[in-house]
Amino acid sequence: MINRRTFAHLLVPHLFVPRLLVLGTTLAGIAAVPACAQTKISSAPRLAEHVFIVSFDGGKPAVMKISKMPTLTKMKDEGAGTFEARTVFPSITLVSHTSMLIGVGPAKHKTLWNEWIPANGMVPVPTIFSLAKKKDKTLTTAMFVGKQKFAHLFLPGSLDAFSMPGYGCRTVAHQAADYIQQEKPNLCFIHFADSDGAGHQFGWGTPEQIKAFGDEDDALAVVWNAIKKAGIEKTSLVILTADHGGHAKTHGSASDEDMVIPWVVWGAGVRKNYTITAPVTTYDSAATALWALGIPIPAEFDGKPVTSAFTTSAK
Repeated sequence: MINRRTFAHLLVPHLFVPRLLVLGTTLAGIAAVPACAQTKISSAPRLAEHVFIVSFDGGKPAVMKISKMPTLTKMKDEGAGTFEARTVFPSITLVSHTSMLIGVGPAKHKTLWNEWIPANGMVPVPTIFSLAKKKDKTLTTAMFVGKQKFAHLFLPGSLDAFSMPGYGCRTVAHQAADYIQQEKPNLCFIHFADSDGAGHQFGWGTPEQIKAFGDEDDALAVVWNAIKKAGIEKTSLVILTADHGGHAKTHGSASDEDMVIPWVVWGAGVRKNYTITAPVTTYDSAATALWALGIPIPAEFDGKPVTSAFTTSAK
């Protein structure tokens, strides 16, 4: 059995950041920013008790469709989705994931770089984890990622666990699964990097990338099974998406090859085998997660909850 004290040891990143303090503290080398407020605000209706966002880095729908991804296919069949959602421009990892987890476009969050640059400090806009803690400090939040640049999203007081255990999806998935079974987080982000790495090394749509997507689907199965083993399956919502697509051995353009991404939602209150026809943008992931948890969506959000994917309003 793994407890919080054990995780405080496990969540030191491997080879990425020289020193990482967990459970709401700061990263060495990053300028501190004010911690999010911890006072409760008025409750809103809640659809789910647990929300998980899983991102396939470089998840180009055209390639994912020809990859061996039975878990993703099953979750889409049991839920709702579209393979015509769109990311933000520039279609690069940190910019896109920041929009995904903050709910606004790059013009507002101003996180326009794509590397781990300690001197740049934290993102200047509250994340969904900050907003969750602002509503109720007892809500459990966590991030499990494969790239060090996500440390820019580790705002003080926003996360109970932040982990960069390694680049590989299997490592990330197994550590996330252990945490899910032990802590049953209310809001959790999980990032799989393999498909992006294969795309840059071998090219988008190559056999190597197709295999990477298959490996990530296996990792998704580990996470999904952990949700079931934790006994929270009926009260959980899972959003499956990506930060960008790709072409040749790169991405970042405004072309459909780079901008089109998947968006699948499974779980509490979700329509079954439903194709989403309404436009979906990556920052809608943030809005949908907050809406499902009954957390008020800030007026300045660009994102909107994808309510058409659900059978009823939150209750």
